[in-house]
Amino acid sequence: MAKIQFSRGMDEDSIPEVRLTRSKTGTQGTATFLFENPKALSSTSTQDITGMYMIDDEGELLTREVKAKFVNGQPAGLEALYLMRSAEEWERFMRFMERYSEANGLGFSKA
Repeated sequence: MAKIQFSRGMDEDSIPEVRLTRSKTGTQGTATFLFENPKALSSTSTQDITGMYMIDDEGELLTREVKAKFVNGQPAGLEALYLMRSAEEWERFMRFMERYSEANGLGFSKA
């Protein structure tokens, strides 16, 4: 069980593109999530986006760094940035991503 929510209780169906960067020392990293046409921005959604919640068996990871993308005045996507400031946070995030990728059929490729 691994899922992403932008509003508590509403699972996001859109599968993101995720880009990872990590410092050479391994102590810091960032994950950038790009969602195209997410359910959270649909015209039927009435809930406010309060952050990006990454929920799995171990608990919850949270970022408030969420931005909406608009094309011709229409909502087209969401971009979320998750910062990891220690090797432990990196490892925890990677465990979440392993579960999330298994649940959604994602693959991993190094750039």
